[in-house]
Amino acid sequence: MSKNPSLEDDEATPIPEAIKRFKRLRLVFEPSLGVFGFFLVGLCLVFSFFYLDYTNVAQTKSHDFSDQSDRFLWLKELDVGSGVNNNTTNGNRVEFLDESGNGCDVFHGRWVWDEAYPMYQSKDCSFLDEGFRCTEFGRLDVFYTKWRWQPTHCDLPRFDAKLMLEKLRNKRLVFVGDSIGRNQWESLLCMLSSGVENKDSVYEVNNRTITKHMGFFVFKFHDYNCTVEYYRAPFLVLQSRPPIGYPEKVKTTLKLETMDWYADKWRDADVLVFNTGHWWNYEKTIRGGCYFQEGAKVRMKMKIEHAYRRAMKTVVKWVREEVDSNKTQVFFRTFAPVHFRGGDWRTGGTCHMETLPDFGASLVPSETWEHLKLLEDVLSPLYHSNTSHAAAKLKLLNITAMAAQRNDGHPSLYYLGSASPAPVHRQDCSHWCLPGVPDAWNEILFALFLKHEGYSRSNSGDSDNFT
Repeated sequence: MSKNPSLEDDEATPIPEAIKRFKRLRLVFEPSLGVFGFFLVGLCLVFSFFYLDYTNVAQTKSHDFSDQSDRFLWLKELDVGSGVNNNTTNGNRVEFLDESGNGCDVFHGRWVWDEAYPMYQSKDCSFLDEGFRCTEFGRLDVFYTKWRWQPTHCDLPRFDAKLMLEKLRNKRLVFVGDSIGRNQWESLLCMLSSGVENKDSVYEVNNRTITKHMGFFVFKFHDYNCTVEYYRAPFLVLQSRPPIGYPEKVKTTLKLETMDWYADKWRDADVLVFNTGHWWNYEKTIRGGCYFQEGAKVRMKMKIEHAYRRAMKTVVKWVREEVDSNKTQVFFRTFAPVHFRGGDWRTGGTCHMETLPDFGASLVPSETWEHLKLLEDVLSPLYHSNTSHAAAKLKLLNITAMAAQRNDGHPSLYYLGSASPAPVHRQDCSHWCLPGVPDAWNEILFALFLKHEGYSRSNSGDSDNFT
């Protein structure tokens, strides 16, 4: 009987032949498996770094942290070699409030470590909203609270809450601007209230709780009959409905020739502090359907920087024509830079790993300096003038360069209050933790205010209250 090949015969491959086939397959797949394994290991390492980084910042409330850590004791010795410390004054510097300090540029200087800082704790100040209470909601490091601004050629007076309140007796101090202006206003409320024993004597006259959406707040210091106020006006000029007949995409317009609705409430302030800038960008204007209007015409193709310049000219005109310089001190605080690393607020930019100042201001975008140059050009007629009357109209709080170095001062992950930390890709690197950087702006405001009032160390009899 003849044998016919069968299916079983095909399947019954001899064992040596099977081994050969396996070896051939191993030669084909072994390199691919190696590459794939290497890829998996690398991926695990990357995710581990992200996980450890996030858990480190997310678990901060459970750790005992001290600024006495050996890792950072060197910070306290930073100024030993330069002759600057907490208790001694450089012999080449003069007191800003004395006549010899008249020519001192208080914005030219550097940040120095000072153990006497901060001037208050956020837990002791009921006026702060949760977004600025960084240490209470998880921020572990406190080094950002220990830096003091030191002008190069003069010494600023130490902030004295009772002295400033006495000088503000029966007066109004008004902040006008965006949320960074509110940041500075809340800072000053905390600084001033630290000098008041009866905290119940400081209150919002309309019983309003501070929130980011409210149009204005008026806090009264009852014992001094003075108010410290904030008006939300992120553009300073009026934002309203567009004229009839324009495309549907025009949701609102900025009337570049008209001041904000609340301008009448600012006019009679004794101290007026303006700021704007953070809303003059594509996201806050064109992207949201907000265009620029001159007269009855909407300028659909006007560039943002041109609109900003036009609006600032309107502010200058208003200060010239509406403000009584015999009564009102007007300050304009310049733009406070943002410090996003690896993106911006919409694209995953971060700053939560920034724990020390960046004295080279490497994270500050170039647009910041362009913004400052434009502002200085427009405002210069009010603060660079040969006539004392015009010069009295406005003082520039030029904090841009000093704030540019403080990449360490932002809320980062800790701006959501009890819901903090925020997701790593949604950080706040625009606003400032309190206590923190805005306190230094207010120290300068305090010094300029006292200078205007004619206060000096020589006539006060206080020889030790200078930094």
